[in-house]
Amino acid sequence: MNALRKKFDSLRRPFGKGQKLEKFAPAINAFDTFLFVPNHTTKKGAHIRDAVDLKRTMVTVIIALLPALIYGIYNTGYQYHVQTGESFTFINAFIHGAFKIVPMIIVSYVVGLTIEFGFAVYRGHEINEGYLVTGLLIPMIMPVDIPLWMVGISTAFAVLIAKEAFGGTGMNILNPALTARAFAFFAYPTYMSGNKVWVSEAGSVDGISGETILGSLAAGQDVKYSMIQMFQGSIPGSIAETSTLWVAVGALILILTGIGSWRIIIGGIIGAAIMGLLFNLWGANALMSFSWTNHLVVGGFAFGIVFMATDPVSAAQTNKGKWIYGILTGILCIMIRVFNPAYPEGVMLAILLMNVFAPTIDHYVVNANINKRKKRWINAQELKTI
Repeated sequence: MNALRKKFDSLRRPFGKGQKLEKFAPAINAFDTFLFVPNHTTKKGAHIRDAVDLKRTMVTVIIALLPALIYGIYNTGYQYHVQTGESFTFINAFIHGAFKIVPMIIVSYVVGLTIEFGFAVYRGHEINEGYLVTGLLIPMIMPVDIPLWMVGISTAFAVLIAKEAFGGTGMNILNPALTARAFAFFAYPTYMSGNKVWVSEAGSVDGISGETILGSLAAGQDVKYSMIQMFQGSIPGSIAETSTLWVAVGALILILTGIGSWRIIIGGIIGAAIMGLLFNLWGANALMSFSWTNHLVVGGFAFGIVFMATDPVSAAQTNKGKWIYGILTGILCIMIRVFNPAYPEGVMLAILLMNVFAPTIDHYVVNANINKRKKRWINAQELKTI
């Protein structure tokens, strides 16, 4: 390790202060902080002493994402072989899924990091590690057969418009990964919906129909999957959103490490469950009659509420605000699913909408606390004068 440290130090000398490549120092510093723990400390101002920096936080989130990603790779191959009727093994399914998904991950990171490096050099600031998670989330929430160039354009839009336009990591008001999906949904709708986009090569192989459960219900068709299959995730859908089981494992990692807000997660579940129960009592169509428990385990609800609704930048910041934010996200998700069949997933628009209202929620929560304390102080003063 010392030899690697010395070698890297020699490579970064031309990027030092006053050297000819000083302008590109943020780029080489990014590689330094990625490979090694920074050997400098803050010099002024008030700080929280904590061993967990942004890089460790992002790495922890990636670890939490890995179970859903690995299963998503397998399920991609599984859905293909099941639909075609071919015999296969776990390895066959995993390899097929890897050939489809790994290139999408590479494109996402190459495009996104290139833009981030460019902005860091242009603005003269250090590169933040925030894109480490976003770069993995974007392909995980896309259909498996979306062209790679569409992934690249969607990624570029998300980084430029949803992130850098607001000042970079920590300044964005919308979740960048969901912004990429929303852009792809509206820009390339035929590649983001229908019954031919959720199963690998469904558009080019006769006899394959990979409609999602929510899509089938919206079209008035019967659901052919059991609750176990829905929970396990062996159903068509976006690459890594289908398995509530492995999403729950990731949620446990985020909650135990204190990175993900359990208030938002539980609030989202409560909101979705209440709305689902109310619609079950109404039961006017197939989506309303769909059991509230099923609503919690199909589509992207679990994945969205765990990994994107809890985004510490775009979510509510106050404890009470997190409960409100989570409950409203769950309610809106089910409402969008039921009332607008064009968006059967619901969770994408629900989270983006609540991202916009998160500052407002926190504003009123803080003001309510101020007024409560002010009233308490006034009452205390009145008691003193008695």
